Amino acid sequence: MLKRKKDKKKVLFISSLGGHLTQLLQLKPLFSEYDYHIVTEKSVITEELSKQYNMSFLMYGARNYPFRYIFKFSYNVVKSFYYFLREKPDVVVTTGAHTAVPMCYIAKLFGKKVIFIESFAKTTTPTISGRLVYPIADLFIVQWESMKKHYPKAVYGGSIY
Repeated sequence: MLKRKKDKKKVLFISSLGGHLTQLLQLKPLFSEYDYHIVTEKSVITEELSKQYNMSFLMYGARNYPFRYIFKFSYNVVKSFYYFLREKPDVVVTTGAHTAVPMCYIAKLFGKKVIFIESFAKTTTPTISGRLVYPIADLFIVQWESMKKHYPKAVYGGSIY
């Protein structure tokens, strides 16, 4: 028997642009299992993807300009709070990076589950976002066995590619 949309768990998937979003979209088979929503940074590519997926946007915030980044990051924190309250997810799933960290903490603040998937590109050293989210994650997944030395409570999930 098919579940009606309102009976499905609400899952918010969030990531920054580039490889993080590419990894997140590898989870596409899960989208039909849940009432999902994707949050990522706005770009020409993601605006095109929004025609195919339920999607909302944060401001693109590269860290190469620290002064501007502070304002963009602050804006994205407020926007993340808005999206969280609007979507009311049961679970937040992320592949990182900086864009996703505030959403994970907001979810924890509201007693929701947080699932973090460490980047496939990181084989021997942790990401900053991974280190920030690891202490609060309900499930922390690494894609390389070698990363278990940095995240002892992590689950090795293999590659999502």
